[in-house]
This record gives sequence, structure tokens and C-alpha cells, in this order.
Amino acid sequence: MTWNAMQYDNNFSFVSAYGRGVVELLAAEPGERILDLGCGTGDLAVEIAASGASVHGIDGDAEMIRTAVAKHGEAAGAPTFAVADGHTFTVAEPFDAVFSNAALHWMKQPGEVAARVRDALVPGGRFVAEFGAGRNVAALIEGLRTAAAEVAPGVPVELPWYFPSTAEYATCLEQAGFEVRTTSYFDRPTALSPGDTAADWWRMFGPLVLRHFPADVHEPLLARVDDVLRDRLTREDGSWYADYARLRFVAVRR
Repeated sequence: MTWNAMQYDNNFSFVSAYGRGVVELLAAEPGERILDLGCGTGDLAVEIAASGASVHGIDGDAEMIRTAVAKHGEAAGAPTFAVADGHTFTVAEPFDAVFSNAALHWMKQPGEVAARVRDALVPGGRFVAEFGAGRNVAALIEGLRTAAAEVAPGVPVELPWYFPSTAEYATCLEQAGFEVRTTSYFDRPTALSPGDTAADWWRMFGPLVLRHFPADVHEPLLARVDDVLRDRLTREDGSWYADYARLRFVAVRR
């Protein structure tokens, strides 16, 4: 997945805005060392650093990291940032906590990620995160499948995400050596930016899905997605909402 970091910040800043609740759950303390896994353009890493913690953000996308460094990498006490894959990263010195917001569902080998996180933590260190799970964006997916069957029959809709149940992910964490302290699964309908529709959501988050379709089909396909989902995902004022469902948890390395 290659991201357009500027568009991500301008049109989909709600990703970081909703992550502030996870920052509060983390409750970083001065002097702690925190790893932000899937840090994106670094906005939440900066909020965590404001507590007095030392923060290092990693993300698999180089453009996201370049943007994070450009936005936040100059000030005293600012986080550091680096490109790293959540499935394979290593650290020179263990952290007190690993934080992650809206990133784990992009990492489709969860056992490998949980093992990397465990090894990145001191014993008793905490893993605090929120990500898409369960029926996350189920309507958006259903709308694309319906549109694809009409506009491009025979082309598979292959999804790049991992949306586990609460029990499934808790088991993954336990098998990796964590004690799960809290979990919360909840629906969170999320307003898109003014003027954006389901088609715009797919343009930002679904390039890996759309690449399976011929290029000349993309716009007719996305127009049909909007037709299919308009009544389901819009409010009376015409604004569009993504049907997000999230899993938030705190786990501790044994």
C-alpha cells in the first residue's frame, strides 16, 4: 500500500482525531519510552510526547514517515520516526509501551506482529491499541461487491485487511505471551470530510482492491458504489458516514 500522505492529512484527519481516546488509555508518563506502531504522519506520536515520554514512531510507508519528519521532527523533545514493517521490526532497547491506532488491521499476519510487539517490550510492558475489527466497513465492502458484480462481473474483490473478532485477537495476544487486561468492541459511524463520498473512501483506503479492476472501470465502479450505498451511509444533510467498528484493548507482556 502506497499512501498519499497529504490527502490523508487533509481529508482523513479523523483517523488521528479518534485516536486521542487511545492516547488517553495509554496514559504515558514522563520518562517512559513509547513505540508508536503504524504512526502515519505522526500526529498522535506528538500528542504522546507532550506527556514527557520519549516516542519513536514507525510505519511501513516511506511517504508517511517523510511527512511525519517534515511536520514534527524538528522541535526539542519531538518523536523520532523510521520506516519499518510491523511484521518484522526489531528494537535495540525494549520500550515501556507499544501504542497503535488504526494500523493493526493492515497487518495480515497478526501472530508475527504480536510476537514483534512482545519482543519490543520490557516484561510488564503494555500494548495499547485500537483498530478495525469484526464488521468494520461491512457496508462499504458490500457496496463494492454489489457494484463490481454489475460493472465488472468476474473480477474478484480481494481485501487487504484483517478484521478479527474480539475472541480471535485476544487468543492471538495470549499465544504471543500477553495477558489481556481490557477489550472493548464498538460501532463508530465516522463522518467523512464534507463533499467526500464512499467512492472517495475507496480511493484513499482501497487502491489495493481497485488495482484488480481495469483502469477504465474504476470511475464507473465507484460511481455505482455511491448509488448503492447512498441511502445506507448518508444522513439527512447529505453527509456520508463510514460504518466503522473498532476493537480497543490493553494487554501486558507476561
